[in-house]
Amino acid sequence: MIPMNGFTREPEALRRDELGAVERVLRSGWYILGKEVEAFEAQWATLIGTRHAVGVGNGLDAIEIALRILGIGPGDEVVTTPMTAFASVLAIMRAGAQPVLADIDPRTALLSMESVRRCIGPKTRAVLPVHLYGRVDDLKAWRALCDDAGIHLVEDCAQSHLAAWSGTRAGAAGAVGAFSFYPTKNLGALGDGGALTTSDDDLAAKARQLRNYGQSARYHHPELGMNSRLDELQAALLRARLSVLEQFTQRRRAVARSYQAGIDNPRLRLLAAPTQESSHVHHLFVVLCDERDRLAEHLRARGVETLIHYPIPVHRQPPCAGVRRDPRGLENAERHGATCLSIPCHPQLTDAEVADVIRALNEFR
Repeated sequence: MIPMNGFTREPEALRRDELGAVERVLRSGWYILGKEVEAFEAQWATLIGTRHAVGVGNGLDAIEIALRILGIGPGDEVVTTPMTAFASVLAIMRAGAQPVLADIDPRTALLSMESVRRCIGPKTRAVLPVHLYGRVDDLKAWRALCDDAGIHLVEDCAQSHLAAWSGTRAGAAGAVGAFSFYPTKNLGALGDGGALTTSDDDLAAKARQLRNYGQSARYHHPELGMNSRLDELQAALLRARLSVLEQFTQRRRAVARSYQAGIDNPRLRLLAAPTQESSHVHHLFVVLCDERDRLAEHLRARGVETLIHYPIPVHRQPPCAGVRRDPRGLENAERHGATCLSIPCHPQLTDAEVADVIRALNEFR
């Protein structure tokens, strides 16, 4: 079976580095908010192009903390997409705000700017675009839209590590960027982990306070925070994995180029190829098919594993049934959720396996 993820195939040199990182932490005797976290935060901020990175427990917490440090909470609205992992919307709700769902652009599956404009109202405090599947679009235009409306741009970068638009990386365009380091991400820990990025000194200080019980100094809690700390072990492992992130990203792009060039079947549709190579890091490669379930079974029978990201749009989840949405509806998100199928696109795929996946797709009748 050609797997969706290639963890067991990763280079032995990386494994040695990871084991060395674990030993380094164990021998240090310091396991929470120490030098490993500080070092990783500095490296990640430099890579993203912001003044600060703040390590937190997971990507969901990163979004919630991002909203809270911007003063977004009860009575406020945040416009986002229904085509995302549920954590994006759950974070808005946990911050006390209300999500408002805009439709997607069917060419990219990313949030539609036109739909967002229809959703912005007097209670809107932020737009949360999700850089779905590892892709960003015109970050400058998103920043301009939010600046013109007098609201914040908060980026959900859970799938877009190192993606960039015209030199600006995901996580550096808005007031705050939120990252997940869940193991399957392009930069993944060996457990949960997350970070937020910002160039605002005050926001960074506030985030560091909120992640640690709201503590300003030891045993001083001027506000209610949370327990959301990237631990030393995961930070050390992430530092080891940073050494291969660029190499792995380039391999993902090469696999995606092969898919774009080789998949040729009138029963299948592909999302538009990126206009800037830097704008897509191909966390996932998605094909669209009106007979999605039959296609998945066809691929399984030919030894190709698949997954669906995401079959149920957010507004179809019971807790979100009454959430406000684009008055023109969410037709594009509905159609995408009913037809999307993710195929293997990880850096450990061989050229022969990529050719096998293409052949299996083209043989679907």
